[in-house]
Amino acid sequence: MSQEQLPAGAGKVAEQYPEVWDAYAELGKACAEAGPLDARTRRLVKLALAVGARSEGAVHSHARRGLEEGESPEALKQVAMLAIPTLGLPAGVAALTWIEDLTEK
Repeated sequence: MSQEQLPAGAGKVAEQYPEVWDAYAELGKACAEAGPLDARTRRLVKLALAVGARSEGAVHSHARRGLEEGESPEALKQVAMLAIPTLGLPAGVAALTWIEDLTEK
């Protein structure tokens, strides 16, 4: 991902601390290659982790990338629905609204 595609906060870190950003990017690559999950599954898992962390920015980022990579809006929304039994209705609804920020344009 280029610096132009990064969320504002991450872009600032990448610009101001390029060595840190490069190390972080390498860590992400190593983690992605550490097991058998395919790219689609990794994307949905990362979205689910962002939902679980209740990070609106990360949910936006992973949903946006999912859409860019051809993921269906319905699959992204299902991630939010799957959060309800574990995280609770308010967290799942919040995640759904964050995903719909991108899918309902």
